[in-house]
Amino acid sequence: MRDEGQVTGNARMVREFVVYLRVEKGMRPATCEAYGRDLEQFAEHLEGRSGLLITAEQADVSGFMEGMRGHGVESRSIARKLSCLRGFYRWLLMDKRIDRDPTVNVETPASWKVLPKSLAEGEVAEMLERTGVAARAADADGLALRDHAILELLYAGGLRVAEICSLRVEDLHLDLGRAQVRGKGDKERIVPLGRSAVDALERYLKLGRPGLVRGGVQRSLFLSVRGKALTRQWVWEMVRSTNRHASPHKLRHSCATHMVEHGADLRSVQTLLGHADIATTQVYTHVALGRLKQVHRMHHPRGKRKAS
Repeated sequence: MRDEGQVTGNARMVREFVVYLRVEKGMRPATCEAYGRDLEQFAEHLEGRSGLLITAEQADVSGFMEGMRGHGVESRSIARKLSCLRGFYRWLLMDKRIDRDPTVNVETPASWKVLPKSLAEGEVAEMLERTGVAARAADADGLALRDHAILELLYAGGLRVAEICSLRVEDLHLDLGRAQVRGKGDKERIVPLGRSAVDALERYLKLGRPGLVRGGVQRSLFLSVRGKALTRQWVWEMVRSTNRHASPHKLRHSCATHMVEHGADLRSVQTLLGHADIATTQVYTHVALGRLKQVHRMHHPRGKRKAS
């Protein structure tokens, strides 16, 4: 039976951590809520063993992860929850509430570094061509122009879906071929855009967006038929409607994968995607190695295979 004092103490810790993430770390509300749910789940695990978040041991963290694995939870989801716990206990250490981090020696599931799924270049080209034809039509409406501009921007800049939804008109600097993007933790970065994306955005701003504005001043770049900022769920559904295997996240990973396949270095890809740590970008290493083998076969005097 759970002790009410333990439940109350853990709930208070969860609330304080979520406030810290929102106020001091500047994380988005959806991210804060997800971290709060992950921490509540760990708190429930501890309460079943008469434990508290602040007194948890390494065995508690390991047991929590093993329990999820035993219930068929995907390794990627387990890794995300572990990332939440690491952030929580780092916060407690900084606040001098604990003197030892129970997550230090807990290993992240190996599949955390599995390369995310991406689309083939031909698939992306087909999506963009299909929406591009509709956007270039003489009678193209604002919605067709908007949808094509979103797809071009997702692929050209590798933006996250939340970044697409939060973009403002003033964030675009199309004369310079770039956009100013606010990513995780409210960190800003400059994203270069190719000619196709710039053309699509210019056409949307000139011919599409004015027809979607519904009175007043709306700063959001992409608007719904009601003149409101788009939601993440809506963008997901729009992308899926153009290719049932696609998603905003897959277009982001496709951007990175195709860049590496064409010779981009990982540091440049890290900067484009807004990864705080190069280790996150290293999931694309095997793509770079594949290109290295191809270049070796093409150019090394001993690299060419014997003709059969």
